[in-house]
Amino acid sequence: MKSLWSTTRSFPPAVRLLMANQFAINLAFYMLMPYLAAHLSDDLGLAAWAVGLVLGVRNLSQQGLFLIGGTLADRFGYKAPIIAGCLLRTGGFALLGWVDSVPALIVASAATGFAGALFNPAVRAYLAAGAGERRVEAFAAFNVYYQGGMLLGPLVGLALLAADFRLVCTVAAAIFAALTVLQWRALPARGGTADTGEDGPSGVLAQWRTVVANRPFLLFSLAMIGSYVLTFQVYLALPLAAGDAFGAAGTRATSALFVVSAAVAVLGQLRLTGWARKRWSPQQALVRGLTVMGVAFVPLALVPGTGGRAAQAMLLAALIVAVVGLAAGSAVVYPFEMDTVVSLAGNRLVATHYGLYNTVSGLGITLGNLATGALWDVAQRHDARWLAWSALGATGMACAGAVFALARTGRLAATDAQPVPA
Repeated sequence: MKSLWSTTRSFPPAVRLLMANQFAINLAFYMLMPYLAAHLSDDLGLAAWAVGLVLGVRNLSQQGLFLIGGTLADRFGYKAPIIAGCLLRTGGFALLGWVDSVPALIVASAATGFAGALFNPAVRAYLAAGAGERRVEAFAAFNVYYQGGMLLGPLVGLALLAADFRLVCTVAAAIFAALTVLQWRALPARGGTADTGEDGPSGVLAQWRTVVANRPFLLFSLAMIGSYVLTFQVYLALPLAAGDAFGAAGTRATSALFVVSAAVAVLGQLRLTGWARKRWSPQQALVRGLTVMGVAFVPLALVPGTGGRAAQAMLLAALIVAVVGLAAGSAVVYPFEMDTVVSLAGNRLVATHYGLYNTVSGLGITLGNLATGALWDVAQRHDARWLAWSALGATGMACAGAVFALARTGRLAATDAQPVPA
């Protein structure tokens, strides 16, 4: 098994730059965002509804505009949206630290969200084009850098927070400013010109119709929603369970779970991807990875709802098993999932496909979280938390079953590939 360093060096310079770029993006993002709510409520004294509005605008502007970002990348090239996204987030993060009125905070939050909608589809499309036949390996290494930024970001932010939240925002903005200059100077132009020929789309609406008419891609996008709902439970159901069981110590337990999740991805991603590629087809890797994600919730469903320290110890062990299972299953799924999107797109309008895929996933996460939260309340009232865990486990099984059905009927077979614009 090659090391991360040797794997990274084996790719072209542009791909290596995108990997380093993603690490820095997540480093800056996660050094600020985990502490934003506390800053808004404690430092600025905003009401809870205002805090929710500011945070919600960021999520809505990102998830709702992914399709726009992907469309722009396919029309004008991948480099421009990457640079524009980094520049926009520079301004957004700087504003978050230096303004205190709700309208200005909303503008800053919307800017940071739209920035993500701009560069996320473009980066993935560029990575797929630059890696060529080694897309799965490239996305595996990319995820290590992605998770590494998530792991270190909160720690750096916590250290800077000892001085001032404005320092956190300033440093995060400076990182994005440096990334803007770096992409402008060092990233070669690639992609663009959405019109792929006489039969290709000639306008934005035609571009969207082409993607929406790709029935196998849409079915795959819908089938994979469950995986994103399960992954998000590291931020929702698992912290709720830790808080109920451990009280004030639940925050420390939740932080430890975040660390475990990121560590599994950082340390295990390349090994798991290499192991899966040797033994399974891409479709088998998807199905089995999703199955592991669903099974990860089974131990939690078996833990007794009440009982002293023994029950707490069992719950903690089950939480760790769940986090490890989710992280390992997701690590198996992610590179094959990203590769499947490119294959189903036929190497045409890849960024637009990624944009719509991310939008569908984001909407699925929102609806899934609402359902999970409602079910958690019902389960808590009836002292039947096993019900919530069983539903999440069943979601994983349903997701795996849907992908299996698509693969068995041939809907996940690659379409006729078209050249990606250089």
